[in-house]
Amino acid sequence: MNKRNSKRIIAGYKTEIKYDDTVYMGVVENLSENGVNVLTDPIGNSIDFRPGETIDLKIESPAGESLNLICLIKWSDRELPHNIRIRIGLEIIDPPWNKTEYFL
Repeated sequence: MNKRNSKRIIAGYKTEIKYDDTVYMGVVENLSENGVNVLTDPIGNSIDFRPGETIDLKIESPAGESLNLICLIKWSDRELPHNIRIRIGLEIIDPPWNKTEYFL
């Protein structure tokens, strides 16, 4: 059974993740109208992205357009085998798709 309400597209966009006053780098693996799946660059074991909290996400398109999103953390999992990257499932709060040229 598929729980998703929107079709997802493979993205590959570079992203900055601001959480608890710290900025982490990563990549948007896939994107939908209401959600984002992000994989962080290696960040070690000192951080956990807690479901229910908000996160600021800045996505950069290949054309150089930036998009700033406020998202709700739905889930996060450490990537095996070394647990130094984290995959995060996010819900976009108030999606700004009508305010962008590239991200349509």
